[in-house]
Amino acid sequence: MPLDPVDVLIVGGGPVGAAAALGAAGLGLSVAVVERRRPQRGNGRLGMDLRTVALAPATRVLLEELGIWGDLAPAPYRSMRVWEERGAAEIRFEAEEVGRTELGWILEVSRVTAALWRRLEDCSRVTCLIGEPLAGFKPRVDCVEVGLGGETLRARLIVGADGASSAVREKSGVGVRELETDQMAIATIAVTAEPHDGVARQRFLLDGPLALLPGNHPNIVSVIWSQPAERAHRRVRLDDAGFGAELERAAGFGQGEVVEVDERVAFPVSQMIANRVNPHPRVLLVGDAARVIHPLAGLGVNLGFEDVAGLLKVLERQTNGDPGADGLWRAFARRRKARGVAMMGFLAALRAFYGMRQPLVHWIRNMGVRLVHRTGPVKRQLIREAMGFGPVAEKLR
Repeated sequence: MPLDPVDVLIVGGGPVGAAAALGAAGLGLSVAVVERRRPQRGNGRLGMDLRTVALAPATRVLLEELGIWGDLAPAPYRSMRVWEERGAAEIRFEAEEVGRTELGWILEVSRVTAALWRRLEDCSRVTCLIGEPLAGFKPRVDCVEVGLGGETLRARLIVGADGASSAVREKSGVGVRELETDQMAIATIAVTAEPHDGVARQRFLLDGPLALLPGNHPNIVSVIWSQPAERAHRRVRLDDAGFGAELERAAGFGQGEVVEVDERVAFPVSQMIANRVNPHPRVLLVGDAARVIHPLAGLGVNLGFEDVAGLLKVLERQTNGDPGADGLWRAFARRRKARGVAMMGFLAALRAFYGMRQPLVHWIRNMGVRLVHRTGPVKRQLIREAMGFGPVAEKLR
């Protein structure tokens, strides 16, 4: 066990939790990280992790500050093309429209986690508690008493970064608001006959959105395909040729034939937001423990890293040496809850709008897409918000 008490105890060692731990240690705080197992680097048959994320430039700033960006082999994308199955109109977002060379980067989840853990395990201020189950905790006036593996540890602040099924959230008695869907998402890696040219593609099909995101190789794309659950179950059972043929038909894009596909993984699609982010002065929820949003925009992990950046700002500014002081996290929690509610509502509305099949709605939608595409200031503002540098993103960080 680490020194008792620790300043910050982080439950969950995924990318968000590990980044929070490394950042807090960099501020001179003592940190303990609780994780069921040491993260492992994961690769499919094509040499890439099937789980990838699209990172915004604001997230890159954080990862550079943590000193791990150079270890991540990011695949940049400079353009995003969005269109729908039955529409002739499309909208293109270009990095050069806002004076940048990239809109973002595609990274493998396990590579990010592994890079963070290499730094954590070399950091003298961090203790990694592997395999220690969280039995429960009791917030006190001056600390939180945490039961771990039959022992008790005291921490001045406990941060729940333990995912959508967060034990910290549950044991804090925090309820959630869920937006159920009948969808699942399939994730895989595909090789195409033609290069992606650094363009991320998002196509809204009648039964759900399909994203094809550039990989490090010119002909490799990361696939995230949302669809009704029964179709997802059928498609993951197809052989490579059968799945590749259906993917090629669904994509309807200019990268030619789908030459090869990797293994497929499927997971339920849902949206959820915790009723409280700061249920006790010494308990905080971040990342998927605080909210889960639809994967269609690839924004979930960026919101989690936004949590980390905001958390580190509060820790850096606190002056009395107590990271769980009464009222310290109140404004942070209010901002992050508002950010989650806004993003969850926006993505739900976007998915519902593209799911409407009435001819009039279809016509209005295509006219609206054309209008946004031609309206420079509106499009530039959308790009900045997606990159994490817009006024809304900055205000709610």
